[in-house]
Amino acid sequence: MIRRSYLKYPIIKYSIVGLLGTGIHVGVLVLLVELFKVPAVIATTIGFVVTLVVSYVLNRNWTFESTGEGSRTQFLKYLLVCSCGLLLNAALMYVTIHWIGWSYLIGEVLTTIIVPIHNYIWNRYWIFSVPQKRQKEAS
Repeated sequence: MIRRSYLKYPIIKYSIVGLLGTGIHVGVLVLLVELFKVPAVIATTIGFVVTLVVSYVLNRNWTFESTGEGSRTQFLKYLLVCSCGLLLNAALMYVTIHWIGWSYLIGEVLTTIIVPIHNYIWNRYWIFSVPQKRQKEAS
């Protein structure tokens, strides 16, 4: 069990949301493929969209406790960052497998490290950034 004091750090909350998102994505994928016989590519796309919305809401309201700009603008930024993360994931996998010749598992390990860091930085400092005045008041 995570100690409550650790939950004051956005990176810990972000990790929890990421794990939950992974579970939701895989759950939707398996549910749609196994129970409803939806093709896997369509099912994973639906899982990605569901996870995107759930992760956005949790990151906005819990991880970063955002009270900044409108949620529509933030969601569009979030969508852009997640899409860039998806492209980064694909590019890293392509490079590690086809250019370097490594196993796809090594590529997956690299993407599992690099993409969440990329997304966290953009989420923390661009999408859900805390205005300077609020940062000073919190200190």
